[in-house]
Amino acid sequence: MANIKPFQGIRYNPQKIEDMSKVISQPYDRVRHGLQDKYYDLSEYNIVRIIKGKEFEGDDQENNVYTRARSYLQQWLEEDVLQREDEPALYVYHQTFSLPGGGTVTRKSFINAFELVRFDEGIVLPHEKTHAGPKVDRLKLTRATETYFGNIFMLYPDPENKVDAILDRAVDREPDIQAKELHEKDVLHQVWVVTDQEVISQVRAEMEPKRNLIIADGHHRYETALNYRDEQREKFPDAPENAGFNYRMVALVSMSNPGLTVLPTHRLISDYKKMSAPEILEKAGEYFQVEEVPDRAALEARMEDALGSVGCMGLVSKDGMYFLSLNDKEIMKELAPDRVKAWRELDVSILHNLVFDHLMEIPEEKIDKKENIEYLREPDMGYEEVQEKDTSFLFILNATRIEQVKACTKAGEKMPQKSTDFYPKVITGFAMLPISKDERL
Repeated sequence: MANIKPFQGIRYNPQKIEDMSKVISQPYDRVRHGLQDKYYDLSEYNIVRIIKGKEFEGDDQENNVYTRARSYLQQWLEEDVLQREDEPALYVYHQTFSLPGGGTVTRKSFINAFELVRFDEGIVLPHEKTHAGPKVDRLKLTRATETYFGNIFMLYPDPENKVDAILDRAVDREPDIQAKELHEKDVLHQVWVVTDQEVISQVRAEMEPKRNLIIADGHHRYETALNYRDEQREKFPDAPENAGFNYRMVALVSMSNPGLTVLPTHRLISDYKKMSAPEILEKAGEYFQVEEVPDRAALEARMEDALGSVGCMGLVSKDGMYFLSLNDKEIMKELAPDRVKAWRELDVSILHNLVFDHLMEIPEEKIDKKENIEYLREPDMGYEEVQEKDTSFLFILNATRIEQVKACTKAGEKMPQKSTDFYPKVITGFAMLPISKDERL
């Protein structure tokens, strides 16, 4: 069963922080390319100082990013910049944004304390592979602060959107928090604090029987929470089931929500010297129809025409731009005989297995370690780099569809890393979940 609970969150005091836009941030793993400095400049109380603090020369065991994170949390609580909720709450969270093709939608979610369960129980399922590095980092932060700051973004089945309907009736008023975040500037974030026990009971009852919830974003954070929970259970074997460390802060979104949006993630391969562009294209011609296109606009138009098709992608090099469409899907059965059909028909699987591994001879281990590969939501940087370097290659993809995510997850298949980019990101800083050994939910 999916056991969700309200919690007495820590959140920014509106009497001290007049503009929430200055203290919230992207999830920790998106804070890069100078974004960290921008958040630091916004406010001395920006949450990034805790979730992705700066490292300094001379950091040691006593003074480092994790000890500073703990100090910031304690200091801000003492200064009343942060304060605890008076009573347990669910946090209804709406994100309103424009679609790339036009029109405006709202993705509805609610933030709650979610009882942690292992994947083999069938209640929560992963859809992407994870790596050890980020899990070690997040575990150190959790140990130091005994608090969860960012959310797991999780999808739940609700064909009739009953939970959203219950919560819509509960938030028929002005939001308690409204903000826009620095990086995704065009997204309006609205949060309502819901403490009505009847509403909370109705939502819990709807969620209780659900299974096959899918982690959309936050695999590393979820697995870290499981590791931390197990550590704490070993330390405190007599702790009750409602101990805070048995739970994780999660933003739940219905799979049927009309605002659920997935963007493509493009791949930029750098410093690749094994083959030239003509050699790659010659090998690709054995498996793909290769069509040269005159410019970026033409390539992206061909990609849009190919939405819903299998094995279509763009290749951009210093020599030119090309639209590739797979001739025969059966090649993936030869390359990945142990994988299910849904996995073999993912464009990212075809790119990683057929193009990277089989044609370009880039081993899977190098891709897993992110050696000479960068994942791009916006491909502009990739287009620029390939014009300057004949050893760089940009691969343009269409977005993975939510139906494909469901099919792979149901079959127990983990998709390649960065197969999905759910837009917009669930922002950090609206609520925080304390999980010290004495916390009870």
